[in-house]
Amino acid sequence: MSVAEHPELTKVDSAVAGLTIPTKDDKIPDTIDKKAHRRTSSQAEGIYNIKDLEEKGIELTLPIETQKTGWKLNTSPSTIEDKDILKLHLVTPPVKKIDLHFPLGLEVAARNMKGVTIKDALDAIYKQFKKKADDELEKPYLAGFEWDKNECWTRLIVHQTNHGPPAPPSKKSKKKAKDEA
Repeated sequence: MSVAEHPELTKVDSAVAGLTIPTKDDKIPDTIDKKAHRRTSSQAEGIYNIKDLEEKGIELTLPIETQKTGWKLNTSPSTIEDKDILKLHLVTPPVKKIDLHFPLGLEVAARNMKGVTIKDALDAIYKQFKKKADDELEKPYLAGFEWDKNECWTRLIVHQTNHGPPAPPSKKSKKKAKDEA
């Protein structure tokens, strides 16, 4: 049916002319009542909510590698020499979200639906410190994380230090040591 055949119809009328209006007896899909299905790709097996672990009394453990990074807070986590450390889970059992608490009161959250890794924690910290100059930071290096279940079950305490890891000996100093020996 075209507008030319029925001059009393407008373009809008002709667009809806063939449609029917549903009555009470017509079946309407009940998609409104159903909950949306959660995508399985964003859910990972064996990843917990930190509050559930607290209720069950399951204790967290930290890998020792978190204490050895020697990472400067205002530099990108990709500057860490040992890249394999970044892929490790921050805590065992792995959690979706954990708060990182600094002694002066700053608190940041590290999140990952597939389990918070050390890189996720360092990224969250770096986001807070990336615009700070070196002289603005009182203790610029990461000393490690501590979990104190007596103080707060759901967060880690971030420890900082004034000095980074010992610098690796340069080639010149190795040569001098050889010459002296």
